[in-house]
Amino acid sequence: MEFDVVIVGSGLAGLSVALNLAESARVAVIAKRSLTEGASDWAQGGIAAVLDSTDSVENHVRDTLVAGGDICDEAATRYIVENGPSAIDWLIEQGVPFTRDDTAELGFHLTREGGHSHRRIIHAADATGHAVMTTLVERVRSHPNITLLEDHFAIDLITADRLGLPGRRCHGLYALEISTGRTLTIKAPHTVLATGGAGKVYLYTTNPDTSTGDGIAMAWRAGCRVSNMEFIQFHPTCLYHPYAKSFLISEAVRGEGGVLRLPDGTRFMPQHDPRAELAPRDVVARAIDFEIKKRGIDCVFLDITHQSPAFLEEHFPMILAHCKEFGIDITTDPIPVVPAAHYTCGGVVTDLLGRTDLNGLYAVGETACTGLHGANRLASNSLLECLVIGRAAAAHIQQEGFSCSQHMALPAWDESRVSDPDEEVVVAHNWDELRRLMWNYVGIVRTDKRLARAKHRISMLRDEIHEYYANFKISRDLLELRNLVDVGSLIVDSARARKESRGLHFSRDWPDALPKGIATVLAPKRMRNRSL
Repeated sequence: MEFDVVIVGSGLAGLSVALNLAESARVAVIAKRSLTEGASDWAQGGIAAVLDSTDSVENHVRDTLVAGGDICDEAATRYIVENGPSAIDWLIEQGVPFTRDDTAELGFHLTREGGHSHRRIIHAADATGHAVMTTLVERVRSHPNITLLEDHFAIDLITADRLGLPGRRCHGLYALEISTGRTLTIKAPHTVLATGGAGKVYLYTTNPDTSTGDGIAMAWRAGCRVSNMEFIQFHPTCLYHPYAKSFLISEAVRGEGGVLRLPDGTRFMPQHDPRAELAPRDVVARAIDFEIKKRGIDCVFLDITHQSPAFLEEHFPMILAHCKEFGIDITTDPIPVVPAAHYTCGGVVTDLLGRTDLNGLYAVGETACTGLHGANRLASNSLLECLVIGRAAAAHIQQEGFSCSQHMALPAWDESRVSDPDEEVVVAHNWDELRRLMWNYVGIVRTDKRLARAKHRISMLRDEIHEYYANFKISRDLLELRNLVDVGSLIVDSARARKESRGLHFSRDWPDALPKGIATVLAPKRMRNRSL
């Protein structure tokens, strides 16, 4: 198969690239399940942008830098914030039904979340991601220049190095057609990785099942640098219930006055931070983790009962309905919550056009590390980054043109030396062991000893998984496990390299921050002797 651009991932980042290119290019979008089974569709809170005259770019930049623990790239932060309003305008033009407020300056309701000094979160009730994705998916499905390859899994990139050619270029990728087990060779002068984050490397996560770090692992294996992988954001408030899977309670609940309480009703956040419930997520997550471990309790409670039922129905209809399914009436009862892995702040190193270390390869969204998030992502900046960098990448791809390597044939996938797996229980067992050791040893609070144990066990797991991959036919579960163990290894190596506590990385052995914050950058062995 041959296209001008192949995009791996169908969240907001991937679809924004696709729609901005589709008028002039043949675009393929690969989704390993359906188009909407990614994290973008789950996003509740909204999108941060300067949309009111009482706010300013400087305010938004400052809030982002403070939350980011002094290692955000200030130029990247300013570029993304400055381009925020035009990105929102683009979504409004696409028809996204943001919540209206006729008394507001621009006619849209703006909310506030932890770490923000102003109300600047534009949203569609408490289901912003779903509203955005529903709108964009409808446009993508109806566009004649966009080919949708749902239920296809990108396996690995096809690079010049893999083909024995000079230079550092990506020429496309191999993909598994899930329904048939057939492997496709997809050729394109431009490849975009927009596969989201890697929350499923942890036992507890707010992420969907698709968040297995595929793009990060593929880019690393292809020879790209990654940065800041130690900074995993744990959402403070994931619904705690034996039958509730990965459902987060939006930051906006605390933004609208929700308070955190112990089981006896005592409020505890003011004792941990003067900003109380509006402190950044890492502070709130560590405070909850501290209280749970100190007191031997299963969860804490988020109380929004002071708001009227009408207010909660208007602003949090999805949370209200979902909690009610589990017998929790948030109008009268506090919500049981625990922290869970939520967002991968690091990723593939890119510039502000989404370009990676390989010519022709781009990374956008949670897969990438532009420097915006630093040591901790400010709430609702992630969808903003998807939009701004997605549009910038599309503009650069269009400028580059689509003629590169168009006459070169690519080799087909070779399955001649593999067989059907004899025991698939190996995959399930290794998957479970990886996620448990990451939760126990590389979680909210870390130590040198825990990280050393994680390093040792992950090394053994990688050997087992790669041997299995080399000898048996591939499947979606095996490919996800292979990617997760690679990403888990990157998280551990990055955490071991940071001899301080900063942002989302908290070490009992190194509790203080160093005088100057520096990003962690890991380079594959083949790049270490090159000029970076």
